[in-house]
Amino acid sequence: MVPEGLNALRGASKLSVEVSELLRRPGTSRRLEFSEEVDGLGLEMGRARPVLDFSLELSSLAEGILASGSVRGSYALECIRCVTEFERPFTIELSEVLAYEHQPAAEDGYQIAGDHAILEPVVRDVVILAIPLHPLCRPGCKGLCRECGADLNSVDCGHRPERSDLRWEPLATLRDALGEKP
Repeated sequence: MVPEGLNALRGASKLSVEVSELLRRPGTSRRLEFSEEVDGLGLEMGRARPVLDFSLELSSLAEGILASGSVRGSYALECIRCVTEFERPFTIELSEVLAYEHQPAAEDGYQIAGDHAILEPVVRDVVILAIPLHPLCRPGCKGLCRECGADLNSVDCGHRPERSDLRWEPLATLRDALGEKP
């Protein structure tokens, strides 16, 4: 019994893999190398480019299918300091078990639908969870000027941020009262 909607996914996506041969022969495995377009992989701070490269191995287990390997692609991110867009390549290792339908593990995790392993939820989870939470275009990004908004990585606007620690303010006041130079 194949869920409705899976028929449309079969022809459209390589992320629906027919595994009936693996299901009949526990202990066997199958290697997959392909590229696939997966849309909608993103959050507020960035998104993955739609075309991803896969290098996967599907192994038959007693409780389901182990999908392991790597997913490669690139993220389109926005720097949290200077707000410029940039791309960063990624390679994510994955290792997830897709459980047989009606197994206890299938309720909480990924599952096999009929004789197909649906890999898209696994891919979505690993790619989205790996998006950097605080993306920086480069480690030493200077950010934007607080006064004029200029990108301090490319322009010296002349404004200097005054960094004063309020804990030292009483001593600075005493220093000024005594007429000493900093």
